[in-house]
Amino acid sequence: MEDQARASYISLSNPTHNQRLLVVRLSAMGDVLHALPAMTALRSVLPGITIGWVIEERWAELLCAPEAVRSGPRSEQRPLVDFVYTVNTHAWRRALFSAGTWSDVHASIQVLRSAHYDIALDFQGAARSALLARLSGAPVVYGFAQPRENVASMFYTRQIQASGAHVVEQNFSLARAFARQKLPIMSVNLPRSGLAEESVAEKLKVLAGDCFAIVNPGAGWGAKQWPADRYGEVARKLADQTGLRILINFGPGEQALARDAELASHGAAKAITTSASELIALTRRARLFIGGDTGPMHLAAIQGVPVVAIFGPTDPARNGPFGTHSVVLRNAASITSHSRLQQPEQGMLEITAQDVVAAAINLLGQRHA
Repeated sequence: MEDQARASYISLSNPTHNQRLLVVRLSAMGDVLHALPAMTALRSVLPGITIGWVIEERWAELLCAPEAVRSGPRSEQRPLVDFVYTVNTHAWRRALFSAGTWSDVHASIQVLRSAHYDIALDFQGAARSALLARLSGAPVVYGFAQPRENVASMFYTRQIQASGAHVVEQNFSLARAFARQKLPIMSVNLPRSGLAEESVAEKLKVLAGDCFAIVNPGAGWGAKQWPADRYGEVARKLADQTGLRILINFGPGEQALARDAELASHGAAKAITTSASELIALTRRARLFIGGDTGPMHLAAIQGVPVVAIFGPTDPARNGPFGTHSVVLRNAASITSHSRLQQPEQGMLEITAQDVVAAAINLLGQRHA
């Protein structure tokens, strides 16, 4: 009865500056980034609120620099949240019946419960994220009325209708339901790692100097992936016409893509791989970013870097670059689908390297030589 009474009070009263709010957005890079503008706005209107965030260990650097402590007073190394809680749900699912898994799960839940959060916001809409929000002990759990996985709604005490076309706007609707007031759209401060800044500065001395663009041939699945050799062709033509140095960003498992793009660039581009913190530092320095619907593209956008986005099966109205100058290229024949097919979507293949170069030069405000 005590929990029920507390839930009724919190859900019906206006939020206060001393409330404790738990955010659940576990992964992946782009999705975590899409939740940051709403939480930055929420922090601005309720500066004294305590914010904890549950996230997969792999993406924790989007909230906290690796050399920084994950709790306590905020700083430029952890600018938004007061507490970062990491989990590894992928490992848990791989060894679901392991005693070690259940020990880790129990320990994670106990840490969350001991923090006595008043409210949880589940931005992910998955069964695992909604369950973690519920098991945190927060008496009020907000989630979307049409979550990504229907079962997630079973764990919500407040279901919110998402509004807006873009996922960032939809995330604002969830935060706004808690804040009970209009939230401003404002710049997001990402963690600044001193170690990452030094590492990137050293790499740029060798690879690119201060004036460079990034191309990113990777994507979450094959259907979203524009051919790597075309990225190489773009790199070669863009370097010739603008004088920019070109870096090819690649992540785990994308070495072959980077190699193909580098070869196709005829020496105009150099491949680079980084940690998440280093990618934040690298992207912020770039003059331009070219890539598909993937985390690094959204990282560039959130930092205000101009973006040429190459879209195929996903809808740029929902997932396009948000909050920066951008040109989105999508063929009219492309059909929106989230089927994780491995072959590149046919409509996207109609986009040529010259189309991308022209968009890039237009975005840079330059003219053909």
